[in-house]
Amino acid sequence: MPWWDLGSLSRLKNFSGLFQDVSSKKPEISAVNSDSFTPIDLPLIGHREDENKMQEVQLGSHTVRSHGMTVARTHMHDWVILMLLGLIVVILNVIHPFYRFVGKDMMTDLKYPLKSNTVPVWAVPIYAVALPIAIFVVVYFRRRDVYDLHHAILGLLFSVLITAVITDAIKDAVGRPRPDFFWRCFPDGKDVYDQLGNVVCHGKKSVIKEGHKSFPSGHTSFSFAGLGFLSLYLSGKIKVFDRKGHVAKLCIVFLPLLFASLVGISRVDDYWHHWQDVFAGGLLGFIVATFCYLQFFPPPYHAQGWGPYAYFQVLEESRSVTQAGVENQEDETSIHGCMGLSLAHNSGSALEELESGRR
Repeated sequence: MPWWDLGSLSRLKNFSGLFQDVSSKKPEISAVNSDSFTPIDLPLIGHREDENKMQEVQLGSHTVRSHGMTVARTHMHDWVILMLLGLIVVILNVIHPFYRFVGKDMMTDLKYPLKSNTVPVWAVPIYAVALPIAIFVVVYFRRRDVYDLHHAILGLLFSVLITAVITDAIKDAVGRPRPDFFWRCFPDGKDVYDQLGNVVCHGKKSVIKEGHKSFPSGHTSFSFAGLGFLSLYLSGKIKVFDRKGHVAKLCIVFLPLLFASLVGISRVDDYWHHWQDVFAGGLLGFIVATFCYLQFFPPPYHAQGWGPYAYFQVLEESRSVTQAGVENQEDETSIHGCMGLSLAHNSGSALEELESGRR
């Protein structure tokens, strides 16, 4: 070989070394790509990341301290409406009910003795509101999900207050006498009637006013509104309808409903209500509880009935973020691969030009 071609040969070796380096790096890039993001592995990676994200949420990434104020601000209007409902309940209890005509021939069914309440009024909010909230708090300390706690409390309060507004409004509009109305109207037992045959009561005004609020039963409607909501909540949490045949779960769900039913029966036994009042009150309370529960939670028989809608929305957002991250990594990998192919192509073109120049 002539001496003047020795320099060209050395330069050719340099370009060959460069081509080999690029070629050696190309399989490395390809190996990394194939090992990390093969079509088979990508779904598994996304599934594992979704599971990790789900576990992160379940282990308490959304607590009262971290997200409590955010959730409360999101539902600020709901809490305002809740306070307005409470104000309406107070107004409905202050106004006088409709004083229905009560003749002498009607007193046959209204002469039951005047008794005290087996279940006092002050006890109703304790077992219908405070007890369910205590159970919600216990569940929160187990799951650390502020969405579940907030929506359970908000749904319960809406259930009770909406039921209270409907119940008191019907009471005032109907004005049905209680079974013990005779002794409320005539505490001394001496009945007096006007020219039209209507009663002329001479008892205590507050007692007479309460005697015109028989339909529907407030104790019963409040009990089924609060305890009915609790029953639906428990049925979702313990997965009563998981088709595994655990009848013992039904016993847990029926306990609140049984207690509410016993409260309704006590109202008939105390002669404060007719049986129709109790039946209507129980039906009203449970229907309202069902509607309020379904505003925040899936049906108990649903596969996701153990958590609120907001909880699964958080999971969906987490999956979207995870999927976006995987797509970004795929794009970066494609860019790196194209860069490697471009370098190899440029090196090959340079060699071809050099050889053509020598010729």
